[in-house]
Amino acid sequence: MRFRHPDGSTVHLAYCTNVHPAETLDGVLAQLRDHCEPVRKRLGRDRLGIGLWLAKDAAHALVSDPSALRGLRTELDLRGLEVVTLNGFPYEGFGAEEVKYRVYKPDWADPERLEHTTALARVLAGLLPDDVTEGTISTLPLAWRTVYDDGRAAKAHAALTTLAERLDALEELTGRSIRIGLEPEPGCTVETTADAIAPLTAIGHPRIGICVDTCHLATSFEDPNIALDALAAANVSVVKSQLSAALHADHPHLPEVREALAAFDEPRFLHQTRTLTAAGLRGTDDLGEAVNEEALPDASPWRAHFHVPLHAAPDAPLTSTLPVLKDTLTRLVGGPHPLTSHLEVETYTWQALPPELRPRARAQLADGIAAELTLARDLLTDLGLKELP
Repeated sequence: MRFRHPDGSTVHLAYCTNVHPAETLDGVLAQLRDHCEPVRKRLGRDRLGIGLWLAKDAAHALVSDPSALRGLRTELDLRGLEVVTLNGFPYEGFGAEEVKYRVYKPDWADPERLEHTTALARVLAGLLPDDVTEGTISTLPLAWRTVYDDGRAAKAHAALTTLAERLDALEELTGRSIRIGLEPEPGCTVETTADAIAPLTAIGHPRIGICVDTCHLATSFEDPNIALDALAAANVSVVKSQLSAALHADHPHLPEVREALAAFDEPRFLHQTRTLTAAGLRGTDDLGEAVNEEALPDASPWRAHFHVPLHAAPDAPLTSTLPVLKDTLTRLVGGPHPLTSHLEVETYTWQALPPELRPRARAQLADGIAAELTLARDLLTDLGLKELP
């Protein structure tokens, strides 16, 4: 979906396909048929943007076979779909029964991460619509915190510097500019936007910036205005933003609130949980630790890294951090010029919701994704952007 900003520039809105498990190119092609095109039709659009997730094997197949890449581009066109951004965070196995800490491997100190992201950039350059010259890729924020030391930090810095050089060369070859955004996430080396400033400033290349995920921002209790002001002051660009909402509990000391939170404690993904105390931010790696092990102070609200559907906040006594998303979006695209042109709805946890809330068929999932995109579209038009055909 495309929108015209009042300054005349184009803002792209997509939804991320990491909600649909697929490890191979055949699986990706099936996604387009079974999920993405039905969402487009529900929205009554001739064209729908998707934030494509390509696992290692799918990316390798595309980058090593020009005919396969042309075939994917043709399939996108036939189904009324377009790609300007990729989710390069998960490497493989994102549809596994248990993902948890595996999603952070390989990290940026591992050569595999550099090679995979280079492949994604080459693929994206070949997938961009004819009238689009800039693509973006979100990636993990360096590494999970417990495996990161000075030696690995030096390797990660060198890898990202090499990547920037490769992206420069790619633009010279193709005329397509690809930028990468580190995506701060609770528990990682770069947990907050503030944590991103030092490493990105050290790299100092305009192709390497930040991806602002509004669920992660909210989970860490960051104020969107303070965060974006600090990034601007440091000259760190917002490459893209993922529009998502976290789980919020106002009174975690109450038994009924604990019971409601426990329903979201599931075995597939990590749901890092945070609370803001007078002494600062406190947290656990997973929701179960907070709910069952008394590992967090409970005098202040809790937020959990659980991407809840944008249009359907959980029932009381829980809610979502949709207000943080709205405030962030206002700053990102509500001013005289957009701070980013690529927006991506990223609710990958539909099948991790409590059983009674999960979609039971493809049609229900497509309905839900369409409803999320409708909400995002309405937020953008309320900010003065005009939806384009």
